Parts: sequence; C-alpha cells; structure tokens
Amino acid sequence: MEQRLSLISLGVTDLARARDFYAALGWTGQEVQETVFLQAGGIGVVLWSRDKLAADCGLPDAGPGGFGGIALAHNVRSRPEVEEVLAAAAAAGARVTRPAAETFYGGYAGVFCDPDGHAWEVAHNPGFPLAADGSITIPDLGQA
Repeated sequence: MEQRLSLISLGVTDLARARDFYAALGWTGQEVQETVFLQAGGIGVVLWSRDKLAADCGLPDAGPGGFGGIALAHNVRSRPEVEEVLAAAAAAGARVTRPAAETFYGGYAGVFCDPDGHAWEVAHNPGFPLAADGSITIPDLGQA
C-alpha cells in the first residue's frame, strides 16, 4: 500500500449546514447526488450523510466498534490493486468491513478498519485519476 491519502469523507448530519459552513470559510466545491466534493490541495474532502457513509463503510452508526464519522480513502490505479491492498491490510491485522465490489459510481472498492477502528476505503475510481505523485484533482462533475 503506497503511503498516500486521497480523500477524507466527513459524515455530516445536515449536508446544507455543512456545505454552508465550508463556503463561509471560503472553500468552494461541487454538489452532486447529495454529496459535496471540495478540493484541498492534492486531496479531496467529501461531505456526505453520516448514515450513508457509515453504511458504505459496512459499519453500524452507533455503539462500540461503530462508525466514527470519518472515512479515509486510498485511491489506487487498478481494480486488482484494490484486492491487493485489502489483502495486505487484513494480513497486517485490519478487519475488512466491506469486501471489494463494483460501486454505484462505476469504480471498484472495499473498506477495512485499522486496529483502532478507523475506516479506510480502498478504491479504483476511473473518474478520479491519480497523478504520478498520487495526488488527485476533483474533476468537473457537471453540477454546482
């Protein structure tokens, strides 16, 4: 697994409030399908419904071992690399909470939790290509 962070997804209880908060800070982004994408240097910050993000991570939204409200993403260059990284994480002691599978956005992804329960999505997303240095740029998603 390359040492890289691609996206930080924040599970929010009120998307409009969260979007307005970041806009008041001067951050600009794109809202698509009840999700806000913000460029933050060479990574992206994503605002998404907390319950949907928890479900996407394969975790309950409350209680011990439940979702902590944040998901980190490690984007990779190919579908086979998703499987390789998930296997390496499991071998290192991670708990795979969502095995690799096709995604609603046309990619391929799975999720693991580190020993402290932090959720990491490992994703191949052809719509968010990686630069040579591993950074991503949020593309124009066609809606504002």
